[in-house]
Amino acid sequence: MKSLLFLVLISVCWAEPHPDNSSLEHERIIHIQENGPRLLVVAEQAKIFSHRGGNVTLPCKFYHEHTSTAGSGTHKIRVKWTKLTSDYLKEVDVFVAMGNHRKSYGNYQGRVFLRESSENDASLIITNIILEDYGRYKCEVIEGLEDDTAVVALNLEGVVFPYSPRLGRYNLNFHEAQRACLDQDSVIASFDQLYDAWRSGLDWCNAGWLSDGSVQYPITKPREPCGGKNTVPGVRNYGFWDKDKSRYDVFCFTSNFNGRFYYLIHPTKLTYDEAVQACLKDGAQIAKVGQIFAAWKLLGYDRCDAGWLADGSVRYPISRPRKRCSPSEAAVRFVGFPDKKHKLYGVYCFRAYN
Repeated sequence: MKSLLFLVLISVCWAEPHPDNSSLEHERIIHIQENGPRLLVVAEQAKIFSHRGGNVTLPCKFYHEHTSTAGSGTHKIRVKWTKLTSDYLKEVDVFVAMGNHRKSYGNYQGRVFLRESSENDASLIITNIILEDYGRYKCEVIEGLEDDTAVVALNLEGVVFPYSPRLGRYNLNFHEAQRACLDQDSVIASFDQLYDAWRSGLDWCNAGWLSDGSVQYPITKPREPCGGKNTVPGVRNYGFWDKDKSRYDVFCFTSNFNGRFYYLIHPTKLTYDEAVQACLKDGAQIAKVGQIFAAWKLLGYDRCDAGWLADGSVRYPISRPRKRCSPSEAAVRFVGFPDKKHKLYGVYCFRAYN
């Protein structure tokens, strides 16, 4: 037994080639270092809040787990920021940096930069925020064969509102819904934005498109025409529908604006065309639906006078409910789409700041 053990030990010893034995060079053992530096990417905050027109920093830093330095020095650091789509299957390029090379993409060009407050800082600065900037962003850092990522959500202060065109409810396919929101100084809302609006009290029985292609609606007061009076309050989901053929309303999202929203004091009531011209004469434009909602929700604008808006609708914003002016709730009251040529109302104007 001792002789057998001795032979085994000899075999093991000969398995490790001598560095001077060139004939066994191809048998040299490769040692893998499992505890070497490992790249870690960290976002100090998972969610950042801002508003349209503002500036924001999306935090991202990178470290090596087993060293105190930011990089090993053997490879250039590549930083890539992308925006995640609602289905997480696609990513939109935002910004790439490697060495002295910097490149931004699409409508982010000229608006995004790395903060670089330290050698391990990959945080992204976004300036002059637009409504489309809302969403989740991925910070990816690559060094040689190592890489890691972190995700940061950018939320915008704003308001969600339901919208249907002059033709009536359920007349928009998905693409028309997107354009309808853009025409009213807004973008099509995400599920998270609609959910937050529901938590804040939004109750609407008509189903509308959301940015992920789903059709949903928020109910805070269950009732028979809206899923039944005994159902649980919540955001009701119709699922995903054909974006070209299916037709619903839409939920839009807008934020604050760089300008002045106001009711035009005029000696007489106006037809729609007269209202458009009156705003132009006052150095402004007839206001959009998104602008009246933003003024009402974010600025507390309150006015009991019904006025024309750009889409041909007539509405008025009430922040302080009172008799004859939305006595039961604060809301943007909808009068309808009156005859543009014969009905007379006031007008809401918007003057943009330069």
